Amino acid sequence: MRTVTVTSPGGPENLAIAEAPQPPVGPGELRISVRAAGVNRADLLQRQGYYPPPPGASDIIGLEVSGTVDAIGEGVEGWQLGDPCVALLAGGGYAELVSVPAGQVIPPPEGVDLVSAVGLVEVAATVVSNFDHVQLAEGETVLIHGGAGGIGTFAIQYAKAVGARVLATAGSAEKLELCRELGAAEAFDYHDDWAALVAAATGGKGVDVILDVMGAKYLEANVGSLATDGRLVVIGLQGGRKGTLDLNRLLTRRATVTATSLRGRPVEQKAAICKAVQDRVWPLVAAGRIKPAPETRFPLEAVAEAHRHLESGNHVGKVILTL
Repeated sequence: MRTVTVTSPGGPENLAIAEAPQPPVGPGELRISVRAAGVNRADLLQRQGYYPPPPGASDIIGLEVSGTVDAIGEGVEGWQLGDPCVALLAGGGYAELVSVPAGQVIPPPEGVDLVSAVGLVEVAATVVSNFDHVQLAEGETVLIHGGAGGIGTFAIQYAKAVGARVLATAGSAEKLELCRELGAAEAFDYHDDWAALVAAATGGKGVDVILDVMGAKYLEANVGSLATDGRLVVIGLQGGRKGTLDLNRLLTRRATVTATSLRGRPVEQKAAICKAVQDRVWPLVAAGRIKPAPETRFPLEAVAEAHRHLESGNHVGKVILTL
């Protein structure tokens, strides 16, 4: 099968198309003939040598795919050859075939084509699991950093669908307008003093939940933006790994700082998250309350260009590889 290999850790120029053996399909697994693969920031880190796959996972880049069932492993029920599907992976997505634990494979949402569907599965799993983790509730206010990216465009819509008031940050007038169109009550340019703007937008109260992709760079401002009993959940480290935390500010707010990742979770946890996506998110997509993000598609052969586009920061929504 065709796949993408990293010739050596480094820049996009080190990505190349190669041939690899077809993956076997083991007990409890499905093998998928890949139609599209999502491109995520974790992929950039893996290419650079900073984010190796979990033990036992494929060393091929790629955390989400859409396609059709190609082979069915022993003990798997409910699927037939040729069924359309989307899947959450620990690795292996940039390839013509990938084998996945069956619990991490679900049908695509109704009314969404297979290529666009790949842009929903990983972001939905990330957002649902994190909002469940911090117990985002109806009537609360949530701040979403990177509101025009793949995670952000989904998080804005999902938070609004569950009854939260949404604030967002983004980096251009076009991206701020997209955040508002998707349901953000207010959107702030992160080049400005966004923390002061959040304080003004909440009457000085602060926000109940922050979904943060920046990490260290925003840590102090994020904690300062939390309301009493507020919760900050860090899901990305685009702004660095080590920051300063004022524990007294955290204490006086009775606030929580937590961080999660999806890739290394046990199969059972990923299966439960995928079921939650199918049960709770796909009906919202079918009803038109959540729409796929704007997307930029690249053929597999242009994988280096796809990585450059995501790395540039100029993209909006999802970047997708097509096969």
